[in-house]
Order: sequence, then C-alpha cells, then structure tokens
Amino acid sequence: MNTTVNKIYSKPFLITLFWKQNKHHKHSVLIHTLKVLYHTIKNKDFKLIPAALLHDIGKPFVAYQKEEDIITNEWSFTDHEEKSYQIIKNWRFISDYTKTIVRYHYLIRDIDKHKLKDPARHQAKKKIWDSLNTEIQNDLKRFLKYDDLGKK
Repeated sequence: MNTTVNKIYSKPFLITLFWKQNKHHKHSVLIHTLKVLYHTIKNKDFKLIPAALLHDIGKPFVAYQKEEDIITNEWSFTDHEEKSYQIIKNWRFISDYTKTIVRYHYLIRDIDKHKLKDPARHQAKKKIWDSLNTEIQNDLKRFLKYDDLGKK
C-alpha cells in the first residue's frame, strides 16, 4: 500500500493536478474533475454535483510512481478515494451522502479489479458494497459512468 502524502507544491502534486495522470485518464486531475462535473450536470443528476467536484480531491496528495510508471511517465493513485474522503470527512457543509459517494466512488471497479488478483481485498470491498443501501449502490453505478466519461 502506498503511504505517500505529497505537499501541494511538490512535483507529483502539481504534475497530476495540472498535466498528467496515467493511461486510464486522458487528462489531468483538474480537467478530469471538470469533465465528470460536466457529465453529471448534463444528465441532470444534481445531487451528485458535490461528489463530482470532490471525488478526486485526494489524488494529487497520494500520487506516486511505481517502476513501470517511471518508464511510461505515468502516475498511480492507490486508495485515492479514501484520501479524498479523509480530506472532506469533517467538512460540515458537505452532506454525509456526498462523503459516502466520494469514499466509495471507486468501489465497483475495485471489486472487479481484485476478484482474481487479490481475493482478500475483493472480499473486503464486497463486504462494504453489501453494507450500502440500494440507493447508494445505484448512485455509485451512475457516478461510475460519469467518472468513465470524464476519462475520455
């Protein structure tokens, strides 16, 4: 697990915020976030707007390069959604609903990604999914679509 915590003036923070992420994202964290916001608004999914703005707020803080990232000049963001949640969890002007969406916005992908690769992590993430109510699960499914559209 990555324990990196970048400062806001660090190279990884600034590069990922303004210029580059990885092969899964065509744009920087900032542009990706704005694109997710655009698709959320375009679909009139107004209750997800705060999550669209905040879902990747932790990414630049946890950006790091694995060996293969250095070769391809890309960045990794392990558990960025938890970092994003940790940043906003005590913000009283953000609803618990939004905090939940931010914290678990990658959960569906994480479950699928680790099914064969890491069965223990898969089970832990599946347990979290099963603990969420149907409304949150459905909202996370919709949010994942907006997140994916923001990668193009």
